[in-house]
Amino acid sequence: MASVNKVILIGNVGKEPDVRYLENDVRVASFPLATTERGYTMSNGTQVPDRTEWHTIVVWRNLAEIAEKYIHKSTRLYVEGKLRTRSYENPTTGVRRYITEVYAENIQFLSSVQQNQQQPAQTATQGVPAQQVAVEPEVPAMPETDQTSVENTNLEF
Repeated sequence: MASVNKVILIGNVGKEPDVRYLENDVRVASFPLATTERGYTMSNGTQVPDRTEWHTIVVWRNLAEIAEKYIHKSTRLYVEGKLRTRSYENPTTGVRRYITEVYAENIQFLSSVQQNQQQPAQTATQGVPAQQVAVEPEVPAMPETDQTSVENTNLEF
């Protein structure tokens, strides 16, 4: 039986991409993307606040080159990709950590006209240009966390 591993996100970049160069000039970039579910008021008057989730986006090769040049903090993006979970051992504590990342296969810039004057709007699927989409950016504050101190308490395997 076939299975599907597909993620579609629309959100705002939380900080400048971290770009690394590997052998044979292969690039990999990663950056946080914030998605926010709007809050609401229940029928009994209870206020439910906005809920922001942070996702780590990883891009390779041509997409990493585009990320390095055009993706900046507060850039609004449409991202398609797949989930990947990896683990590592914290060298100082010896505790095994798990990280779930989105490996992007397609990125589309969603920005207002004002932002497009600073950076071109395009779709990044192997660097193919696309149409501009006007959307106002809304960037929540990114929480201050150290990657090695992030704990996933609800992991089920």
